[in-house]
Amino acid sequence: MRQAEEVTFGGSGLDRAAELRGDVPGLAALMQRPGARGVVFWRGKPLIADEASRGTSCAGLLRLPLDHPLLGAARSRPVLLGREAGEVVLAYDISAWEPDAPQEEGFVDPSVQVHPDAPEGARFVELRTLLMALTPRDAELAATAKAILGWHDTHGFCARCGSASDVTQAGWQRVCRSCGGQHFPRTDPVVIMLITRGNACLLGRSPGWPEGMYSCLAGFIEPGETVEAAVRREVMEETGVEVGPVSLLTSQPWPWPSSLMLGCHGEATSEAITIDPVEIEAAQWVSRERLADAFAGLEPGLVPARRGSIANHLLRNWLADRLE
Repeated sequence: MRQAEEVTFGGSGLDRAAELRGDVPGLAALMQRPGARGVVFWRGKPLIADEASRGTSCAGLLRLPLDHPLLGAARSRPVLLGREAGEVVLAYDISAWEPDAPQEEGFVDPSVQVHPDAPEGARFVELRTLLMALTPRDAELAATAKAILGWHDTHGFCARCGSASDVTQAGWQRVCRSCGGQHFPRTDPVVIMLITRGNACLLGRSPGWPEGMYSCLAGFIEPGETVEAAVRREVMEETGVEVGPVSLLTSQPWPWPSSLMLGCHGEATSEAITIDPVEIEAAQWVSRERLADAFAGLEPGLVPARRGSIANHLLRNWLADRLE
């Protein structure tokens, strides 16, 4: 998987400092250092510093000193994300705050929220809108924080007995108060596949997507299933197309809410499409020429997956003959 480090959220070499997770006094001492920093999330949105306040040409994930008043709005313990230049970085969740500007429903929330205690120029922004704006390090920190804070938000009770659980291991584990059950952050493996036959690739769309948007087919891997088998099953279920050889090309953490996207290439052995309307809304074969025009904005009714997604990465590499 030579392409794994090229995708958004694909990794920046962050020192995750796993040895500190169970070292309560050691972590506490590092949190007292003036270089310790916290990143802040509100209902899944990171706090971003705009270009003007950073003095750069791009937005960035804001890191605040741990004594900043905004961090005091967190109702739960912070999660250790790792270390930068020897200093710890933690994630804080202030989702209990009620802003004047509410979130908006839809595929992407374009609204922004400004907390009264936030530094000038800082606001909470939908992470999907920042896929190509963040540095690799900011993207890795944001994806990690969003996924693990979301896990804590939905897994406060023991899956074994239903009792409340407590946060341990600097946010990387929960332990049931009643039965002692140990629970760890979940990651759901998903296959996302570029299926080709000759000069065309198979694309589909789901209900609720932006008008005209088509992307690679995708689906969750089932228990007891290989990556290759999952690719063939999902394509058959969604479109009725049969797939032969399958190769695994790359991967991407995708924190909506906690997926690991496994990017694959499969060669179709049939062409007829019969969609399952329960699974997808539409599917079609798209030639290289049409896809190239679509990326250039010259193909009405065909909008490829957005930049920063693994689907976009696979499609662009196919057009450039760089899949292998």
